[in-house]
Amino acid sequence: MMTKEALKTCKKGHQFYKSSDCPTCPVCEEERKPKGSFLALIGAPARRALERENIKTLEDLSKWSEKEIINLHGMGPSTIPKLKETLKDNGLSFKS
Repeated sequence: MMTKEALKTCKKGHQFYKSSDCPTCPVCEEERKPKGSFLALIGAPARRALERENIKTLEDLSKWSEKEIINLHGMGPSTIPKLKETLKDNGLSFKS
């Protein structure tokens, strides 16, 4: 069964197609993607999950355990290795 994509319009007037009920506008998401931050390295759902927990810096992230981060809604399987590597590159790690 094929899911039909619906044309949607966000609050800013961007038009986009989505096959789910997700209201997230891909244009707005790209515009709010942080430049030069570790948050730019991960996908939007994972980034929003960290933002919901007020995790804005690697130092903020290092106060959390890997298990706590994995359990956040929006974290995908490819995100944790990226976060671990970025923490390591900056002399940090997840909380033990």
